[in-house]
Amino acid sequence: MSGPGDGPIGQIFPTAVAALDDDALLALLAPADRAVPRLRANFVASIDGSATAEGLSGSLGGPADRTVFDLMRQLCDVIVVAAGTVAAEGYAGPLVPAAASAWRVANGLAPHPAVAVVTGRLSPDPESEFFAQSPVRPLVLTAASADAGRRRALSEVADVIDCGSATVEPGLIVESLVARGLTQMHCEGGPSLLGALIEADVLDALCLTISPSLEGGSGPRIAVRPGEAAPIDLRAMRLDHVLHASGMLLTQYTRVR
Repeated sequence: MSGPGDGPIGQIFPTAVAALDDDALLALLAPADRAVPRLRANFVASIDGSATAEGLSGSLGGPADRTVFDLMRQLCDVIVVAAGTVAAEGYAGPLVPAAASAWRVANGLAPHPAVAVVTGRLSPDPESEFFAQSPVRPLVLTAASADAGRRRALSEVADVIDCGSATVEPGLIVESLVARGLTQMHCEGGPSLLGALIEADVLDALCLTISPSLEGGSGPRIAVRPGEAAPIDLRAMRLDHVLHASGMLLTQYTRVR
């Protein structure tokens, strides 16, 4: 029996296509103009809105979701991810396979995307496998108020960049990355980071995979904000496409500004 996301990836919107190969998916997901900065997030959720199953987002995905996820990494200049997600999901070693790296070089990109870890408290362990095995020197995006000792330790294995004084400010994340020529930004979580990006209205696009499963209500949403946070206006989004694979839906929405 096939599972969710097994089988070919087809398109049901804006036009129906029975099956899309990787080249067609790359064309669909690629930016219209790489010079125009774009921050795009990629998340998966169950039908009842949970971003995790048994504590991990990967438990909700399937082969189709993984294919699209990998292609977005292949296309981006930088992977933006919260420190908690790095610790929970496993980010040690190359994040794109050799074939994707070769494609990137052939298309004028660096062999491996940059990796930017967002952490207000400089919580990552500088001796972790993530830093030891990273094929590129990571960027650590933090606040100027972070502990000086941890800053010194992490500066040995990463470029530590202040993106705010007391807290990490999403707008400064974008400014700092774009200033380094990293215009195509791919955010992989977690929910608190996505909530902050939405609140600051710096998120340009969201790729949301809907897993054909029910989690039961104990998991978090894809975006969370502190309980005392004030309500924000709804952020209008435009549906770009809907893909499908064995009951799994893979969507992309773009911010309407």
